[in-house]
Amino acid sequence: MRSMLKTSAAALAFFATATGGAFADGLTGDLKIFLDTSNPAPRATMEKMIADFQAENPDLNIETTVIDREAYKTQIRNFLTANAPDVATWYAANRMRPYVEAGLFEDVSDLWDGTEIGENLASTKGALTIDGKQWGVPYTYYQWGVYYRKDIFDELGLTEPTTWEEEKANCQKIIDAGKKCYTIGTKFLWTAGGWFDYLNMRTNGFDFHMDLLQGKEKWDSEKVRATFANWRELIDMGAFIDNHQTYSWQEALPFMVQGDAAAYLMGNFAVAPLRDAGLTDDQLDFYQFVEITPGIEKAEDAPTDTFHIPANAQNKENAREFLKYVVSPDVQTWINDGKNLGQLPVNAKSSVDQDKFLEQGFEMLSTNSPGGVAQFFDRDAPAEMAKVAMEGMQEFMVKPDNLDKILARLDRSAKRIYKD
Repeated sequence: MRSMLKTSAAALAFFATATGGAFADGLTGDLKIFLDTSNPAPRATMEKMIADFQAENPDLNIETTVIDREAYKTQIRNFLTANAPDVATWYAANRMRPYVEAGLFEDVSDLWDGTEIGENLASTKGALTIDGKQWGVPYTYYQWGVYYRKDIFDELGLTEPTTWEEEKANCQKIIDAGKKCYTIGTKFLWTAGGWFDYLNMRTNGFDFHMDLLQGKEKWDSEKVRATFANWRELIDMGAFIDNHQTYSWQEALPFMVQGDAAAYLMGNFAVAPLRDAGLTDDQLDFYQFVEITPGIEKAEDAPTDTFHIPANAQNKENAREFLKYVVSPDVQTWINDGKNLGQLPVNAKSSVDQDKFLEQGFEMLSTNSPGGVAQFFDRDAPAEMAKVAMEGMQEFMVKPDNLDKILARLDRSAKRIYKD
């Protein structure tokens, strides 16, 4: 699904706010922007931000195209190659690598090197860096962790676990009460990838996890088998909802809302629909995924969404000014507040919205994640490897006895994919 919005300067002048700062006052010419932010809240946020930028640059002709997120993933290579926009949304780390290596993203190291932007975005620089150069800017990131029904925990006399043994003990009490420990929808695979990320990073550490996803370690290894053995402990307990392979992540939410499942390992974007479904902040809470192997530093998934300038863009200077605007402190504060994206700003001089989940996520990522920050399984692994691996993870959750076949298949796939 694709929709287009042409911004009229006169019609949108009243949208001007104090969020932007005059980074590019008086720009002229054209600016074509492609967005994958098709869900209602992020779409409204992006369109309002663009309208504010338009109001600061009334002589600039901005054309915005919004594409359904799943469709965007299949179309991006085509539109980067032919009729490229000037600015396009995408993702950090290995998800941008194919387009960098194909020469389809512009080197924007000039925005980072020795600049205030580079200083303020230092925590995310690594995720935008390939071959020592930066290929875009981040505009938001968010924590993953365990969102849970605090009222159910209170009813059962449970406290937030910090170790694997405590996690399993809590889970058993939840099962004994006739509920599932975790809701999950693996219809689109990536939610299973999130479970593997955490189980593997907690079992074997961040460095091993990243080496595995980069083809430097074998899937059919004792370390990976240990990760799946930990996962199977939960599966054999009956910890997950039934028939999860038939649900999307959104379709799995009602199990938690209705109290049939006590928790959800998910990104912070799940908070808004849980609140919209009627859960209050007194009922809903959050904890960091527990320690599994003692002594292994905790690493977290904190996916980072990004803006890029296509190499074939026609208006690169206007695009650079827009990227500067996007990452400025006030704009970062505004687009990430709880009424908009409801996520974490990437600019160190921005303010975190007064929302308990954002505050907990910021605290966790800032002070209690010494092991490293991963982007997420299907962003850190090459796309083809991510697909076949997550298919194997979904299969394992349904048929754990198939593990030997699954790991052998993943090793065969890895040899072909990483060799290519």
